[in-house]
Amino acid sequence: MKNMWFYYATIIKETVMRFKNKTALITGASVGIGRAVALQFAKEGAKVVLCDVNYEKLKSVKEEILQYTNEVLIYNCDVSDEKKVYEMVSDAQEKFGTIDILINNAALWRCRGSFVNISTDEWKKFLDINVMGTVYATKATLPKMLENKWGRIINVASVAGVYGNANMVHYSATKGAIISMTKALAKEVADKGITVNAVSPGSVSDSSNPDINYYRESELSFMGRTGTNAENANLICFLASEEASYISCQNIQIDGCRKKQ
Repeated sequence: MKNMWFYYATIIKETVMRFKNKTALITGASVGIGRAVALQFAKEGAKVVLCDVNYEKLKSVKEEILQYTNEVLIYNCDVSDEKKVYEMVSDAQEKFGTIDILINNAALWRCRGSFVNISTDEWKKFLDINVMGTVYATKATLPKMLENKWGRIINVASVAGVYGNANMVHYSATKGAIISMTKALAKEVADKGITVNAVSPGSVSDSSNPDINYYRESELSFMGRTGTNAENANLICFLASEEASYISCQNIQIDGCRKKQ
């Protein structure tokens, strides 16, 4: 009996430490899904590299992570700045050796307005952060993954990129671009030990987005509720794990069986 309990305890420990000896970079990690993902990776043994433009909140996330691991780096980095992204990745790789897992989560999402009222500058801002930020972080980390013949890239898209949301045309377009990029890149690196997937969250109840009408959003789901940051983090961490080694080129909607709009 004693040996049996030792056996089960060992299995549980190994499951919890899925990311031992792995390094994960999470962009947009100061709040919401990014913060939840960062904490989950730290709990499961990963070295974590975090970036955000809100450095004060990022420092708070680091304090939370320190209860699980001391191997955490934080950077005040705007992902739309290609030079800063490359400098961050270079510094993190110098300190941690490599980046095995990339979570492209940083994005602009506070947006409401009819198509004709969205300025060119706003279009550029959304494209620079949501699309080019994903491109820069991926280009900076991918060479080392190719060298190591192992890597996980998970891009956080949105159901808006699948269905399109009225009065959020620019946001919807950027998330649709991320889904297409995910599928194309996955095919390019499929035989090189690297998987590339996207997740498309529906509305998240513990989001800081003031534009969300949570009652209306819960009505859009057949489950009758919105999701949570933790539920999104669980899916993302699964896709980054060995358990998902044969899953690539997918966009997985995590939306409570959303009613198509």
